[in-house]
Amino acid sequence: GKEVVIANAIIAILTIGGQQLFSFFTFSCPCHVGQNLIYGLAFLGVPALILLLVGYALNNQTWRLVTGKRSPLEGQTTPNQLLQCKLVCFVLCSITGRALVAPVTWLAVTLINGSYYVCAVSEYVPVHYYEANPNITASERRRILAAFPCSQLVPPELTRARDEAILLLRYQSQVAGWLLIAVVVITVFLSYCLASCFSPLSFLHFRYWSSYVHNEQELFDEATDQHSRLYAMQHVKKFFGFVPGSENVKEIRIPSLREWQAISGLAFLKRVDAEHYDYSLLHDWALKESVNGKYLKTDEDP
Repeated sequence: GKEVVIANAIIAILTIGGQQLFSFFTFSCPCHVGQNLIYGLAFLGVPALILLLVGYALNNQTWRLVTGKRSPLEGQTTPNQLLQCKLVCFVLCSITGRALVAPVTWLAVTLINGSYYVCAVSEYVPVHYYEANPNITASERRRILAAFPCSQLVPPELTRARDEAILLLRYQSQVAGWLLIAVVVITVFLSYCLASCFSPLSFLHFRYWSSYVHNEQELFDEATDQHSRLYAMQHVKKFFGFVPGSENVKEIRIPSLREWQAISGLAFLKRVDAEHYDYSLLHDWALKESVNGKYLKTDEDP
């Protein structure tokens, strides 16, 4: 849908901006043998991995998929295991596709930029600059190659060799970046084509179904908020003696010290019976305790 496309575009733009700022303020190649590869790959891979995990965490479908799977009631509600496995695989693919937007954008932009790749593999570049000094050793050659990303560390007689090596590495990095973009675009396009081909719905019916699911979710969220608010209001009213927001409050209830202690502290979700839970300590107190205690009229002098 349009919302998904817009959301993915915003994520990609934010990732590109973040990558540029990240590179400008934090990236500085060590230009040392053995450290360049680790440093470059860390800047390439670690942010992409973090963005992938964040993409999974921010998707509500992830938590819908995993929440309550160890519940004893879960086995009773999923009799068709084959259908359930297919559905889980489909949802996982959908979640992964959304989560990959940011890390793929990060990898593509960093490869097209080329700085990280140049730093990572500079000491392995096949540039035969050593002809200027035939007595150079292999370790010395790697040390000089590792210094290529830092122009101030390269001897003047090797400036041309350095420029050639940097151009070669940038070429490789940018080609890899564009290939990654091409592979992702083709994969996404083919995935949508296959999903449309195997869809049991026609084009207009599918649009109607998408609209229905979207509207149902919005209405459900509104009803959830209102229902939980009204339900919680009953428990708050029982504790304090009035409904929040009321204009003409005639009297208020004065909770006892024991009651304050009963609703304070930490608590897990508490199972009351086979079908119901207590959501909080106040909820548990309201269901167990009878309405009594000290009341004070609001027009009286305390």
